[in-house]
This record gives sequence, structure tokens and C-alpha cells, in this order.
Amino acid sequence: MTVMTTNPLQDIAQWPARRRIRGIPSICTAHPDVIAAAMRHYLDNDMPLLIEATCNQVNQEGGYTGMTPAGFRDFVEGISLRLGFPTGRLILGGDHLGPNPWKSLAAEEAMERACRMVADYAAAGFTKLHLDCSMRCADDPPVLEDALIAARAARLAGAAESHLPGGVDALPVYIIGTEVPIPGGAMEEIEALEITRPEAALATFAVHERAFAKLGLQAAFDRVIGLVVQPGVEFGNHNVVDYDPTAARQLSASLARLPGRVFEAHSTDYQPPTALRGLVADGFAILKVGPGLTFALREALYGLDLIAEELHPGARARTLREQMEALMLSQPKDWSSYYHGTGPEQALQRHFSYSDRIRYYWPAEEARAAVAELMALLGEERLPEPLIAQYLGGLYRDMRAGLVKLTPPVLVDAAIRRVIADYVSACGN
Repeated sequence: MTVMTTNPLQDIAQWPARRRIRGIPSICTAHPDVIAAAMRHYLDNDMPLLIEATCNQVNQEGGYTGMTPAGFRDFVEGISLRLGFPTGRLILGGDHLGPNPWKSLAAEEAMERACRMVADYAAAGFTKLHLDCSMRCADDPPVLEDALIAARAARLAGAAESHLPGGVDALPVYIIGTEVPIPGGAMEEIEALEITRPEAALATFAVHERAFAKLGLQAAFDRVIGLVVQPGVEFGNHNVVDYDPTAARQLSASLARLPGRVFEAHSTDYQPPTALRGLVADGFAILKVGPGLTFALREALYGLDLIAEELHPGARARTLREQMEALMLSQPKDWSSYYHGTGPEQALQRHFSYSDRIRYYWPAEEARAAVAELMALLGEERLPEPLIAQYLGGLYRDMRAGLVKLTPPVLVDAAIRRVIADYVSACGN
């Protein structure tokens, strides 16, 4: 069967001239409430909805979600069917696809597993693939040369191209780049960032083109739509570095020498609306957001947790926060290497860090049960307006304007959608 190359992202560089939108948010999460909130928000516009999974979340071994690429696809499509969101508007992407989950192994074994992972993503119908081989494996030198990174990325692309599903409507597009921010944000407070030099971005593009050509993958390279670069945005545990258009001017201008391509900006979480709009206007057309969405989810749930204690004191043996604290202390592997300082400082970070490592715990049975207990306690009751003002202040104005109902599930959904709205608005819709 002939495969149609109708991937809507293929011409993203031409969107400003041809469409009402200039870029696209990348919703990088596996939390069902966040995905559902995104779908509800997108029902009000006609943008394609890009949802991405990372190599650590989803891979052939299950990742930390327990889902394979095909399982994640079914999971997302199941939510879309439940909400009546058209699956034809969904774009599934894979983020940081490479040897990262197996970097403790020797390079060849890690790459074999990475190739299997990318093949599974392609076979499952993911049509945006970010190839990231920037990390060193156990027997690698301390610093990887760009040529080696590019050769490994090309090898991954070959695995994807040889495992495309028959009869698909869209061939995958690729994102490359060697100056890749740390997945999930930095671990320490950030004082300064080194913006990608234009010549480095151009060299990255050229070395990848040669690597793809060496493997006979020029057709695949023609579908490289963008590069991940560092435009000067990042967040750590305690602070956020906002976008400075002046500092990124030369990098932005270098896109003129990469016709048909855009830049992808990672770690855009917590950027103010003006910064998001500036990024898109300057050619950073793909805005990756993940922890910022689950941070908003946690804010809403913790606000409801406090409201429940006001309305129903002593009704639960432990609050949601207390149960999440117990869970994280009993299973510290997903935060202990990232949060430093004294005991009280680490406790604060476990719940309120911008890096939002608590997001790894929401899928756990204990966490799901604690959230269910909270929502059952509050039920569908209309919550008092003054308590919304006190504990969910970010939603107060929308609530007073009649835009948000006072029931707990709607308030959680609205908190997530407020973040998504900033991204959709920045992209021009």
C-alpha cells in the first residue's frame, strides 16, 4: 500500500505564512487528567494536539508508566474516545528517544535497546520522533563528539524507517540536536545559561545530514523539521530563567540558513505568556511543556486537600499531602538524587519543586487511592467561594466571572487548562 506523506508537522516552518497558527505546544505527559484537560481545551480550537512520551516514561520495557509505545497510543486514544476528541487531530511524539534509559550499559548494548525502542515507537504510529543520543554510555569517552552523536541518531532513524506501519497516513518527522537541556529541568538553582551558538546549530544540522546520507537515509533527513537548541530558558528546583529575545537574537536569525526548519524549545515550563509568545515569534515553533502541567495538577489537588480539611476535619486518617509524603519516603529513587539540602529542605522540594519529581508518584496505587479518597469526600458539592480564594487563588477570578464551576473535578481541570491556554495563545490560536 502506498504511504501518504501528509504529516501536518512536515511544513511547520511555513505555518506563519499559510495558517492562523505559528507553532505548536508539545504536551509531554502520561498523566490521564492532564491529557484529558488538553483534549477538552483543544475541542474549542482546530489545532492539532501533539502529545509526547519520553524514553523513560514509555519504552519496550514499560518505562516508569508500565506502558509500551503501542500501549501509550491505546491509552491516549482511549481518552480521546471517551471525551469525543477526534483522533485524526492527534499527533503522537516520542521525546529524547535514544540510549538514555540504558546509559549505564556499554554503548553497543544501549544502542541496540534504543533501536528497538525507536522501532516500536514508529511501528505504533508515532509520527514525531526526537532522536537524542547526546548522553554518554558506560564505555564512552567523557565527551561525545558531534559526529558520533549524529551517527547514532542516524542509526535510530534507520530503525524507525524500517518499522513503519503499513497504510499509515503520515510518515514520521524527526527532531535532532546535540545541545539538549536536561529532561525534566535542571537539578540546582540556575544562575546563567549558555545559549546555543548559531554556528553550533548549523554544524549540528550538517553533521547529521552527512550521517543520514552515509546510511542511505536522505529521504528521512528531508523530514527533519527542527533542532533542539538552548534559547536561554530553563527551570531548576527553585527558580526559572525567562526567555530574553535580545540574548537569543543571533540564534534566531540563524534559522534563515536552515530553510524549512524550526527550533524546538525544551523546558519552557513556567515561562510567562509574553516569553512564550516571544519564543514562537523568534522561530522556536515547538514549545515543550511537561512538569509545569503536573505542577498545576498538584497545586489544585493540594488546594482541594486543604479545603477538605476545612469542610470535613478529621474525616480522613491522613491528608493527601501526608499520604504522598509517606509514599515518596518509602520509594525515594525518583527524587533522592535530585533534591539536596537538609531534611526540611528536601521535604519542601518533594512537594513544591519546579522539577516536580512528585509526578512520578501519581500513577502509584497508593497515590491513586489517596486522590480518589479526596474526591469522594468532596464529591460534587459546590465549594465555598472564600475557600477557593484562599486555597485555589489562581482560579478565583475565573470562578467569579462564571467561567469555572465550583466542583472539585472542574477546578482541577481548569487549573491545568490555564497553563495550556498560555501555550495555545502563544502559538496563535
